[in-house]
Amino acid sequence: MGKIDVSKLKKRTGSGYPSPFDEPMRGRSRQRLGDAAGLTQFGVNLLVLEPGAWSSQRHWHENEDEFVFVLSGDIALVTDAGEEVMRPGDCAGFAKGSRDGHHLINRSKSKAAVCLEVGTRCDVDYVDYPDIDMIFDSKVDAYAHRDGTLYPPKATAPAPKSRTATAGARSKVAVSAGKRPAKKLTTGKAPRRSGR
Repeated sequence: MGKIDVSKLKKRTGSGYPSPFDEPMRGRSRQRLGDAAGLTQFGVNLLVLEPGAWSSQRHWHENEDEFVFVLSGDIALVTDAGEEVMRPGDCAGFAKGSRDGHHLINRSKSKAAVCLEVGTRCDVDYVDYPDIDMIFDSKVDAYAHRDGTLYPPKATAPAPKSRTATAGARSKVAVSAGKRPAKKLTTGKAPRRSGR
């Protein structure tokens, strides 16, 4: 494939997270550059965060690497260690299996921030959201509480699927970092998501 006309790519806005966890992502949009290029081994997204928007809930992946490069605007990178500002030209990466929950927040009151996101595409992954009662299970393609109960499918926005956008999990859920109960997820599937 040749040059990609980014202006013609669909923008996916918001999040497939169950309510109320989707609220901070209302001002988030992504364009799937990697998909437009026909890439199959890793995804590349052009991420735009409007003032106040989050990239995702704070999370970590068991089987997928993630990398972000800031193109414009200032962004707060929030990890287990705290918060630090990232400016144009700054970048960060998160290796698979590192239990360091992370996300980006645009704390600006008036200016959008733009980043490139790059990540592995993995059919089976486990995603933990350490600040909230939620995990994502790629085997059942659904968000769940830590006790194994699935969140109801979201009708208005698709739920994420493995790194064609970013996601994943196991059929057993985490009750705390590093521990998974024997109880399996028990109800129907959520729709596929368009991003973390």
